[in-house]
Amino acid sequence: MYLSEELIPRRWYNILPDLPKPLPPPINPQTGEPISPQDLSILFPKEILEQELSLNTFIDIPDEVIEIYRLWRPTPLIRAKRFEKLLKTPAKIFFKYEGISPTGSHKVNTSVPQAFYNIREGVERLTTETGAGQWGSALAFATKIYGVRLTVYMVKVSYYQKPYRKTLMKLWGAEVIPSPSERTSFGKRILEEDPNNPGSLGIAISEAIEDAVTHEDTKYSLGSVLNHVILHQTVIGLEAIKQMELLDQTPDYVIGCVGGGSNFAGLAFPFYRLKKKGLLPSLKIIAAESTASPSLTYGDYRYDYGDTAGMTPKLKMHTLGHKHVPAPIHAGGLRYHGAAPTVSLLREEGFIEARAYNQLEVFKVAKLFAETEGIVPAPETAHAIKAAYDIALDAKRHGEEKTILFNFSGHGLLDLQAYEEYIEDKLQPYEYNSG
Repeated sequence: MYLSEELIPRRWYNILPDLPKPLPPPINPQTGEPISPQDLSILFPKEILEQELSLNTFIDIPDEVIEIYRLWRPTPLIRAKRFEKLLKTPAKIFFKYEGISPTGSHKVNTSVPQAFYNIREGVERLTTETGAGQWGSALAFATKIYGVRLTVYMVKVSYYQKPYRKTLMKLWGAEVIPSPSERTSFGKRILEEDPNNPGSLGIAISEAIEDAVTHEDTKYSLGSVLNHVILHQTVIGLEAIKQMELLDQTPDYVIGCVGGGSNFAGLAFPFYRLKKKGLLPSLKIIAAESTASPSLTYGDYRYDYGDTAGMTPKLKMHTLGHKHVPAPIHAGGLRYHGAAPTVSLLREEGFIEARAYNQLEVFKVAKLFAETEGIVPAPETAHAIKAAYDIALDAKRHGEEKTILFNFSGHGLLDLQAYEEYIEDKLQPYEYNSG
């Protein structure tokens, strides 16, 4: 199901006014008081901060951003009929295919507006972190469009596992540094303690923030977790609602994979709004995560830092602890110690169910999907497919005609080393180690 360009959403959906209770505020670790916009102005431009704190249900998308969105939006909604046939399930399985974007993932939905707001404020350089490279390549694409320089701290294990993501970032002019690195004081300290540290998103965030706050011409850009990032991603769910309506379909399940939570929330939050309004009372929302970093499944709901060094404000979220260094799984975008505060609140209040999978079972299902639908999923996306697979088989066992919708957050054509390891039986399962 394709939509015309005229149906690209003109406003983003902001979930903050619709949450079941107010979102606990970020805390300044120095004062113990709620953070102020002024405290964050060293990191983010004014318009981003306004979006982060806004209580407006909808926020207009600038025409300049819509113009770039037209390169790939609206994205198609596809029914996975051959996958259904393989499973012999009465369930209908639909997926929102974000893999057609210029960088192959959903991340450009937020990288473009973030780069736009920064250039409008006169920012000359951005710093960021990236795990598997989807976010880094998305921001490299956006900064190239708007003429902003970019430095990316890429989690070291992914830097070497996924060399072509690094190449893609460099193709668009980004400087890419394996993290932990010798570039920052924090990176040096980590390497002194453990020269073989594989890195984590928390460490890379710390390095990117340190770089940003020590250079006057530089701001920091984040690819997940924060409210403004999730806001930008809601174009996914807003389009999907329209597409399901045109197909006369009502989802029983909405599914997304979760690292920080941006692609999951981008699809799920607009549907949550319909559920809250009583239009989808029986809808179940499923967060699929990795057993290497199962923050929603096993994490505590408490205040914690968003980075390893403790440079960020403290956020109320489901967390495994900001010192957590996950196993070196191929789903690098899911190797994060916490989940977005908005996602965490909905999980805590019972509006979201979390399921965790190890990478062996995930790649098994991803291979079946590629064989039937012809699209190779990113390892992160494969977690959402695994959840859809389990639900479809459960529907088969009970003879129930369920409708499943998941977010296909990105293709896996730059992740073929992981598939080669799976085919050659060299892939390790990896589970969360609380010690």
